Amino acid sequence: MLDKLDAEFAFGREALDVRSTRQTLLSSNIANADTPGYQARDVDFNASLAGALKRVGASGPSGMAAGNGRPLAMAQPVSVSSGMTLAATEAGHMAGNTRLEPTGGPSDNYTSPLMYRVPVQPALDGNTVDLDTERVQFADNSLHFESGMTVLSQQIKTMLSAITSGS
Repeated sequence: MLDKLDAEFAFGREALDVRSTRQTLLSSNIANADTPGYQARDVDFNASLAGALKRVGASGPSGMAAGNGRPLAMAQPVSVSSGMTLAATEAGHMAGNTRLEPTGGPSDNYTSPLMYRVPVQPALDGNTVDLDTERVQFADNSLHFESGMTVLSQQIKTMLSAITSGS
């Protein structure tokens, strides 16, 4: 039951993860607009999303299974488990091990097709960031992220409505 519920939201979750990673790259480009030799980077959203869906075996918006058709593995919530050791500097401190694992998985899964932006007008210092282009891409990505959140929120509201109407 839960695997079907998770698979229902897999496409939206993966799309938001890729959008978030792209927003980080675009922010980095804007922040380094004056750094000599900095190469503007971006990620191909379509290729990254397709790769993420294929990696987890999720289905796209058309309902067709991507990749090998396996059901989506359940995403684990952020948890504290065994990992690095905490330092105890006082006798009363508790010893323990912690490891935090984000739900969506590591963000390096989405940056594999990382591309460098070809400058419209090259700078003398080797920097390829065009602030106008980066701002437009940043705003476009933000808008798509917000619309993705709206769609995902609507799916959750519909699911909750279906659950509560039966009781």
